Amino acid sequence: MIQINNDLVPADLSAKLTRFWELSAQKIRLIEAEYDTAKGSPVFTEAGKYTTRGWTEWTQGFQYGSAILQFDATGEPEFLEMGRTRTLTAMAPHVSHIGVHDHGFNNVSTYGNLLRLMHEGKIPFSEWEKNFYEMALKISGAVQASRWTTVRNGGFIHSFNGPHSLFVDTIRSCRALVVSHSLGHVFQGEGDARISLLERALLHMKATADYSIFYGGGRDSYDVWGRTAHESVFNTKDGAFRCPNSQQGYSGFTTWTRGLAWAMCGFPEELEYLQTLPDGELEPFGGRQEVEAFLLKAARATCDFYIEHTPVDGIPYWDTGAPNLHRLGNYLDRPAEPVNDFEPVDSSAAAIGAQGLLRLGKYLSEKGETEAGKRYTQAGLTVLNRLLEEPYLSTDPAHQGLLLHSIYHRPNGWDYVPEGSKIPYGESSMWGDYHIRELALYVQRLVDGGPYYAFFNCLGR
Repeated sequence: MIQINNDLVPADLSAKLTRFWELSAQKIRLIEAEYDTAKGSPVFTEAGKYTTRGWTEWTQGFQYGSAILQFDATGEPEFLEMGRTRTLTAMAPHVSHIGVHDHGFNNVSTYGNLLRLMHEGKIPFSEWEKNFYEMALKISGAVQASRWTTVRNGGFIHSFNGPHSLFVDTIRSCRALVVSHSLGHVFQGEGDARISLLERALLHMKATADYSIFYGGGRDSYDVWGRTAHESVFNTKDGAFRCPNSQQGYSGFTTWTRGLAWAMCGFPEELEYLQTLPDGELEPFGGRQEVEAFLLKAARATCDFYIEHTPVDGIPYWDTGAPNLHRLGNYLDRPAEPVNDFEPVDSSAAAIGAQGLLRLGKYLSEKGETEAGKRYTQAGLTVLNRLLEEPYLSTDPAHQGLLLHSIYHRPNGWDYVPEGSKIPYGESSMWGDYHIRELALYVQRLVDGGPYYAFFNCLGR
């Protein structure tokens, strides 16, 4: 399990963060200069160069969102210009993309971040520019909500696999729905029926908490607290849950750690968002206490599982049930080993999950659970402290990636395996690079005493 450093404070990471943002700027410039956009969105690196992989268009928002985060952290105007211009010229197809479950990734990371900067006073206020970003976010949330499957006692936003498929990843796309809702958008269906975006977001969160996460009791009595399944499969004729499954993990009965990390991050940030709503808005859905209870249970369970089933330095292997982990011996009792003969680590899961640990820690501390809150906060800082060091931080000026040892799709064999190696290692992903920047910005603001970093700051509240 993770050896949590209880003495770390955000200021201890200041020097590492300064170096991080310098390297981050180099990588953004390198991609801008060298990557051929005619190939499609950059997805992950092969031998240090970004390439694409056709599956769905879910990473372009991370590319341009990274430039916006870079400006946010450093104030360098070239990155604001890059993020603004590319959002305008390249992101419109993602707003109307009906074929993906990734609107929270693509559009909140671009339009949302730009609108947030305006409300935070980091860029000049412009009524028309604000309206432009708001319109994109309103429509993005509605398009995302239209990917709807009704099941017993609720429903969910279905994945690109089809209406039977609930992905644990999509918990982070609920951001698109709640932002659209809070911007006052009216989502209409057949016969002008008004459809509540908040209701769809909450129902999706509930389905994810009920079917994607296991708690070790009741239906899950055979399982353990906090394990996740990447995919939950439903019978679309009668709405019945059928089985857990996995697309990118080893199986439906093992935990793909990036899927776990999406849940760790998604549930706490939605708990934070709900604090912006008056109690009356939650009454139709059982009331604040009931809604927050299932979100908090899911957040605690997933974060606990991560702490217990990750090596001491906080960097997980790609799946906690990967078939050759046993050949590594007592791998949980020593730091993760990116270079080995048996199973790869996934640093992107660490970058995503650490943000969830920090957010849950803050949430609990503010609710009076100071001891539990400190445990999660210190775990998050422990993970970030490791990610800001080699071999995870990419210092090679020719390598386009920022966060090394990220894994995309191990079952499909898509990841680059260096010559002479039995496993992939040493590469980066667009989501890993974006989320390490987002994590670093979160902590940078704690160091600097800046506004608390949250996606819903784009609402101007």
